Amino acid sequence: MQFLRRHRSPVVFLALLVFCGAMVVRQFAANKSEHVDLRERFIDQYNKGYRPEADQLLKRLLRDLEGLPNKALMRDYDRTLMLVNPTVKQPDNLIWRYYWTVSNEIEKRSVSTLVRAPKPAGEEK
Repeated sequence: MQFLRRHRSPVVFLALLVFCGAMVVRQFAANKSEHVDLRERFIDQYNKGYRPEADQLLKRLLRDLEGLPNKALMRDYDRTLMLVNPTVKQPDNLIWRYYWTVSNEIEKRSVSTLVRAPKPAGEEK
């Protein structure tokens, strides 16, 4: 008990630090699951024929696309690839439009990654 009285400030600081760290981790997990829920709700709404609702969800997904990490982008790509035929253009299909936009974003990111990559040894500048 004397230990807590003497070191009250550091103990309170450490407790606050642990609490804040746990809340940050919790928020990251919530944001990740929120995107997955949004994507699945979009697919579900479109498949059930609720096109206006699906269009609104598509707009939200597209707005958040640039901020997504590469892993989430690849999961979206894989998930939508199962639902569309990538060889046939279907501009009226909202899922296909999302698939195509995700595909273009992946391509854009891979090109920017290649530009930033170091050149192999022995290659002149």
